Amino acid sequence: MKNQIPWSTVGMVAAWYSSNIGVLLLNKYLLSNYGFKYPVFLTLCHMTACSLLSYVAIVCMKVVPMQTIKSGAQFLKIAGLSVVFCFSIVCGNVSLRYLPVSFNQAIGATTPFFTAVLAYVMTSKKEAWVTYLTLLPVVAGVIIASGGEPSFHLFGFIMCVSATAARALKSVLQDILLSSDGEKLNSMNLLLYMAPIAVVFLLPAALLMEKNVVDITVALAKKDIKIVWYLLFNSSLAYFVNLTNFLVTKHTSALTLQVLGNAKGAVAVVVSILIFKNPISVIGMAGYGLTVVGVVMYSEAKKKGR
Repeated sequence: MKNQIPWSTVGMVAAWYSSNIGVLLLNKYLLSNYGFKYPVFLTLCHMTACSLLSYVAIVCMKVVPMQTIKSGAQFLKIAGLSVVFCFSIVCGNVSLRYLPVSFNQAIGATTPFFTAVLAYVMTSKKEAWVTYLTLLPVVAGVIIASGGEPSFHLFGFIMCVSATAARALKSVLQDILLSSDGEKLNSMNLLLYMAPIAVVFLLPAALLMEKNVVDITVALAKKDIKIVWYLLFNSSLAYFVNLTNFLVTKHTSALTLQVLGNAKGAVAVVVSILIFKNPISVIGMAGYGLTVVGVVMYSEAKKKGR
């Protein structure tokens, strides 16, 4: 008997790709091409949508069983993770104002490097020397891509590296802080608690750092109602990135997820170049390719080292 194609899994992967690439491209369009230069407020919109939609999905629709916070200490740990999570998203959105999506993705691919370094520094967790060796092409690729990037912007580069390091830090901290069986939360429940905390931090930050952003957004909406639909759609996509990531993780293997994740970055690069037509160089693309190869080698080395 022929194996049936798992269309439900294919659909989840397609939704995961679409939401990931969609929110990335729409962020770039809003912050750079459209001229909505308020990355903190945009992140606030994302987290507000994640708060509301997480509640609907878990409490009302019961997509996953609800997990409760069992202690004040656990709440403080989640709050700490939320701050790092906010920082990574804000920095990532800021970087999109200055860098093309292709270069942004090249830098983002170095997450394994920062994860390995931070895990070693913070927990003394060591990998096999072969695993560390595979990180060399990851870093070398970004250095080469930086040198060959026609649209290189130093501040945007620093923000993107900061976002990548913060994502790695959140991953390491999550393993440290929520390591006991009684405190572990699945990604959907973790988002349910992190998103409202993020809103509490982001609201005063947006009002202080991006003065009159609410008045400006309202005035802009009166001139062009499309900005309202852009923000609503973009914020909803930000939630579906997390939802589809959870579903794909649940229905595929870790190895499949790694392969799909690496391919997703490459697809995002190609689509962004086709849409925004940002200039690229052979050296820049070669550097990005080297980084992706390094990430694949790192994943394989990690798998064999277990």
